[in-house]
Amino acid sequence: MILAAGRGERLRPLTDALPKPMVRVAGRCLIDYAIDTCCKAGITEIIVNLHHFGEQIRDHLGDGGDRGVRISYSEEQTLQGSGGGIRDARDLLGNATFVTLNSDTIIDIDLGPVIDAHRRSGATATLVLRKDPAMEKFGLIQLAGDNRIDAFLNTTREGAAARLEPYMYTGVQVLEPEVFAYMPDAGPFSITEITYPKMLRAGLPLFGFPFDGPWITVGTAAELKIAETRLSSRR
Repeated sequence: MILAAGRGERLRPLTDALPKPMVRVAGRCLIDYAIDTCCKAGITEIIVNLHHFGEQIRDHLGDGGDRGVRISYSEEQTLQGSGGGIRDARDLLGNATFVTLNSDTIIDIDLGPVIDAHRRSGATATLVLRKDPAMEKFGLIQLAGDNRIDAFLNTTREGAAARLEPYMYTGVQVLEPEVFAYMPDAGPFSITEITYPKMLRAGLPLFGFPFDGPWITVGTAAELKIAETRLSSRR
């Protein structure tokens, strides 16, 4: 699932008539990078949630046939947040393992090893994490030596390891359908602020996947300029 429903308010006036996933970086729409990440991992069933000028995204992607994938859409009449958007697409997601990505993030990652690590660990959720000088601003996620998440924001797992390694979340995650039991039944919410702390307190296996490759967010005009420079200078 590619999360693409946000208004992109920090990119105004560019997003006054354009959804953020359609903003171009190095000649391509942001959402195309997320689609490519799925395709490279052999993921052919993709769901995109829509809200702000969603018809532009639908017109751009279509049914995905020209990309060798099948794309379905989850329409949000009211923005539901990072958690509510996933919850409201439950019927489309079904009862299998699924991956979610943010449409405003370009990340050069092979999802195959992430999914493999998720399955080997028996995790209910595996979050791709990274080091960053400003990671405390984003909220710390702390790992034990086996990459199990023992502390998530302000919640610490009972029996947590004495020494933990801090990271931040990249916006890429692998999830099992059990996560839906830890989501509110209705209304917008953040999956990181509501669902994961609940799961941690319940003792569910949450794991991190440390990643040190290229990662670019495009949420502001300044970040857009940086992304344009970085991607234009490489293949």
